Amino acid sequence: MLSLGKLKEGDTAVIVRLESSDLSLKLMEMGFLPGEEVFVDKIAPLGDPISVKIGTYLLSLRKEEANAVMVRK
Repeated sequence: MLSLGKLKEGDTAVIVRLESSDLSLKLMEMGFLPGEEVFVDKIAPLGDPISVKIGTYLLSLRKEEANAVMVRK
């Protein structure tokens, strides 16, 4: 298991859990739910932000938010 922030462009993974209680509600409202598949669309040159696709949504996350999402490939 690793954080979403460790994935590379083009990687797909399944969300296992959310680590940060402060960010959990915000991330869940955005669709980051355990069992959902997430695709890393683009990563900015300096690694922040990260563009990901969940279902039909394309979302942009800060590195801090991405590191709070634990996934498995």
